[in-house]
Amino acid sequence: METNILAAVFLGFIIWFLVRYLVGGIYTVDQNERAVKTSFGRAERVGTATTLNDPISAGLDEDEKQRYNYPQVRVIMPGGPYFKWPWQRIYKVSIATQTVNLAFDPETPTANHSGTIVEAVTKDQLNTGLTGQLRYHISERNLYAYLFGVKSPIVHVMGYFVSVLRERIATFEAPANPKEAVEVLASTSGISINDLRKNLRDLNEHMDQECSTSNARYGMILDASLITGIDPPPEVESALAAINTAHNMVSSDISLAQAAADQRIEQSKRAAEIETLKAQAEVQPLISLASQLSELKKTGEGALRAYVRNVRLGLFGHAQQVVMETKR
Repeated sequence: METNILAAVFLGFIIWFLVRYLVGGIYTVDQNERAVKTSFGRAERVGTATTLNDPISAGLDEDEKQRYNYPQVRVIMPGGPYFKWPWQRIYKVSIATQTVNLAFDPETPTANHSGTIVEAVTKDQLNTGLTGQLRYHISERNLYAYLFGVKSPIVHVMGYFVSVLRERIATFEAPANPKEAVEVLASTSGISINDLRKNLRDLNEHMDQECSTSNARYGMILDASLITGIDPPPEVESALAAINTAHNMVSSDISLAQAAADQRIEQSKRAAEIETLKAQAEVQPLISLASQLSELKKTGEGALRAYVRNVRLGLFGHAQQVVMETKR
């Protein structure tokens, strides 16, 4: 009886072991996933290769290359079934593009007005609220940094993005355009929020460029940052609107004056061109006559006198009265 019980217990243990470690060791990787396998906690590496051998580290300086030097791990691509031993563990990550509010704080969801608005101070000490979105996805070329290098990569990425954004807002100056008086007026007005609103595209491009090293740092790629709104506090919104209206009126007057001046300049150019053509038209017959008389003179002295006589006779034929001078 005891032998049968021991045999049943042993058989049950064998079945449990097979189900737990052999059948349970089979896994698959979905199409939008990548996986990394660890053995006794150590990820499988690709030889001695590191991220410094990959072009993603090209944007790092020398100090950052020493701090963000991660080993290249073997990436398990979509498919399966795959098998792992009991001492091995599989880490799966989704590489699908995700979108978050740029005010999102993973550690403190209530921060930044419950993750809706990021506050920043402009160069003229105006507190503004920024809204927008951030698109990112996990890089399969640096999964070690995402899985093992940083405790919470999304926290680091969002914190890095917000700090760079606030620094840019605090020092932003619109590029002057000397070709257009209106733009020069706007750039010298000292209202930085107007400059920011007019140059949102440049601001977004700057943020994309500054965050291009997040792949090498944290194993996350920022696909795009889209800052959609820059708003001042409500108490200064009306004053800012009045200032903008005044600047628009001045800009309109400058544009009208410049258009009138351009029109007068163009009219002057046309008048000078017309008078030049008239003068050329009057001079050209005289030049031709002089050339013909020169050719006529070459034929002999009598030819020129005969020509002058014929011209006089023609004039006498058209004249109604002739005054002749007589010699005394």
